[in-house]
Amino acid sequence: MILSVSRRTDIPAFYAQWFMNRIREGFVMVRNPMNYHQVSKISLDPKVVDCIVFWTKNAEPLLADIDEISKKYSFYFQYTLNAYDKDIEPVTCKLQDKIKVFRNLSNKIGKGKIIWRYDPILITDKYSLGWHIDQFKNIAEQLHAYTEQCVFSFIDLYDKTKENLRGIHIVTPTIQEMDLLAQNLAEIARDYNMEIKTCAETINLDKYGIKHGCCIDPQLISKTIKNPISAKKDKNQRDVCGCVESIDIGQYNTCRHGCKYCYANFNPKSVCTFSKQYDVNSPMLVGNIEETDKITERKVKSLKTMHNPSLFE
Repeated sequence: MILSVSRRTDIPAFYAQWFMNRIREGFVMVRNPMNYHQVSKISLDPKVVDCIVFWTKNAEPLLADIDEISKKYSFYFQYTLNAYDKDIEPVTCKLQDKIKVFRNLSNKIGKGKIIWRYDPILITDKYSLGWHIDQFKNIAEQLHAYTEQCVFSFIDLYDKTKENLRGIHIVTPTIQEMDLLAQNLAEIARDYNMEIKTCAETINLDKYGIKHGCCIDPQLISKTIKNPISAKKDKNQRDVCGCVESIDIGQYNTCRHGCKYCYANFNPKSVCTFSKQYDVNSPMLVGNIEETDKITERKVKSLKTMHNPSLFE
């Protein structure tokens, strides 16, 4: 099993202690996003959790527990770090502070286990193509010794994302503009010896050495755990997404970053309500088990196919 922590919210930033309580108790409860009273009980036994994939914009609250996690689990981080101001990321801290935390995490776990996400790229009069090129170079210069890989993507304007971005004039880049930006990002990444990929993009950028990437990456997972895995494509993701199947333990409308481009927060009132219901000792991220809940123990198993560490040396 691959554990996703989490596409739906930033658990390292806001729910780190809850997560540590869950792995110490050995299980977690997760509500079905489409059926409130349908609850899955998921084992967190290291024998069945092959790898944990963390998503975060701020890993600082989890740093003190990284050594404990490392003793039980293999993992890597998808780490979003960009330079937007508070009009786009209301709770963002200073860029240099974000870079410092990224470096601290890399020093603890190794640069091969932390992927820098420069995404999503949104274009406005303020955040022009030139601005993105300048900021990408500035950040790459400061992170290149702390990561081996960068991922970028252009914003997808879902209905709920459009609602979050109301009042901000987003310019849809042309294919030519996307191509120009990608060419510049690829050159910068190459200068700093970083592999660069796209996330869930259809545009072909092979000519710049940019491959299609995926967040739940079977090759990276196999390398991380030193064991090949057998995993199917995640049928719950978009067709263009290359991720393999995983189990997500987060909940929508619980991330307190408040980023305007976020697809996982689509109701600010719910974010406020759910935040008040957070109980660090609960088996689930928001609230607790209710009388009308139907709890089903989810069948999980290791996806490892063999054990031969020499294949990954």
